Amino acid sequence: MKVIIPGGTGQVGTILDRALTAEGHDVVVLTRSPKGERQVYWDGSTPGAWIREIDGSDVVINLAGRSVSCRYTQQNLEAMMNSRVESARVVGDAIAEAARPPRIWLQMSTATIYAHRCDAANDEFGGLIGGNEHGVPGYWAYSVEIAQNWEAAQEQAVTPHTRKVALRSAMVMSPDRGGVFDVLSRLARLGLGGPVAGGRQYVSWIHDHDFVRAIRFLIEHDDLEGAVNLAAPGPLPQREFMRELRSAWRIPVGLPATTWMAEIGAFALRSDTELLLKSRRVVPGRLADAGFIFDHPHWQTAAADLTQRRRRGGRADRGAA
Repeated sequence: MKVIIPGGTGQVGTILDRALTAEGHDVVVLTRSPKGERQVYWDGSTPGAWIREIDGSDVVINLAGRSVSCRYTQQNLEAMMNSRVESARVVGDAIAEAARPPRIWLQMSTATIYAHRCDAANDEFGGLIGGNEHGVPGYWAYSVEIAQNWEAAQEQAVTPHTRKVALRSAMVMSPDRGGVFDVLSRLARLGLGGPVAGGRQYVSWIHDHDFVRAIRFLIEHDDLEGAVNLAAPGPLPQREFMRELRSAWRIPVGLPATTWMAEIGAFALRSDTELLLKSRRVVPGRLADAGFIFDHPHWQTAAADLTQRRRRGGRADRGAA
């Protein structure tokens, strides 16, 4: 297949590029800073020479959007919104105008679209969309609005010959340096991987091999369209999540952190506490119903695999099989 990955130079794009290229597919990454012959320049908001790559391709996987690993200032939140919505809009325009449009457009979204809750899991059928929760910071609602507008930009695109799937993805865990697993592992190994604000909030995640396998599954199953949760079926409270990660690294102690301590840490890392404090209890309802079986459904074994691979060399296996 010819696979186009707008915004494919980040962690998730690197995982997919590596795995799909290893399988023999023709992968083209659209990026603001192209390096190499299989990377093509685009700015994420306007048409350009890159639209020729869309025309005649088989699959588009749009991952473009400003990183959420930043301080949630009004300026950064607006940049997150604009970069996601504009990239989805311009990709949709390119697909709509293509003489030979791709057969599927996978559009990145986020599990953050669901409500902050610990009482029950959110699937695609009865999950609660966030934005109206009581007792949480008001700006958390803007993150949900970003996700809703992101998905709406894809849904509103007129692409009758292209199947559309919105990927409501949890955190993708891989041993690559700079990814979320790397950051959390560094905290655990420093003895700082204890419960945050009590640790009752749920963490949803997906192993990188299962992420790649789910993408393949969605490409192959023509009956799946619309929003699909990409998350392992075993979300767990943050205190248990970090306990299992510490165990995988053989670190016996993890110092707890209060909310105000988390604020200080997030400020030092130029990040935001929503990433630590929001409860993302998300499960893969549609994938499960379609017959997808996770190789790594439980965090304990997934964390053990990831730490072993990290010790072997600090990057994901070539094919992510």
